[in-house]
Amino acid sequence: MIDAIEQNLNRGVRLLNSISDTQYSDTTVQPYHSSIGGHMRHILDVFDCIFSGLEHKHIDLTARKRNQLAEEKTAFGLAYFEDTIEKLKDFKTIDLDQKVAVTDDLGLGMVTANYTLASLLIQAHSHTIHHFASIGYIICNLGIELPDADFGYNPSTPRCKKQEA
Repeated sequence: MIDAIEQNLNRGVRLLNSISDTQYSDTTVQPYHSSIGGHMRHILDVFDCIFSGLEHKHIDLTARKRNQLAEEKTAFGLAYFEDTIEKLKDFKTIDLDQKVAVTDDLGLGMVTANYTLASLLIQAHSHTIHHFASIGYIICNLGIELPDADFGYNPSTPRCKKQEA
């Protein structure tokens, strides 16, 4: 599980290594005017919440740091990715079946539910893929090439073949 998450996060690293700060922070793409950096920072904030709350077995997904520099500058985004991947490697030696309380705001207030750490990591991984798909829309509109053909695709999603005209 950890290897799959790390492999996916490295797709983000490859993208950041191939774009400028201007492209990373560009908010011109409609309809949401979000940036690649905003999505990347958000993805990594979720992992940071997991790392920050694990010792007390209470992960608050609303306690995101929202580091503006990680959202605007590729160097800070890359450092955030590297830190996240290094911390994730430590998870290879801990019990992923341990129970943790997870708190989030679902729109009508805070809700806390019990998860296993493994289920939370699966959710964080799927969340990453979802945001990579949103990033794919942004980079396509900015004329940037996807870092690889699997960027933003959930492995369980059937692939449609392009129809030739």
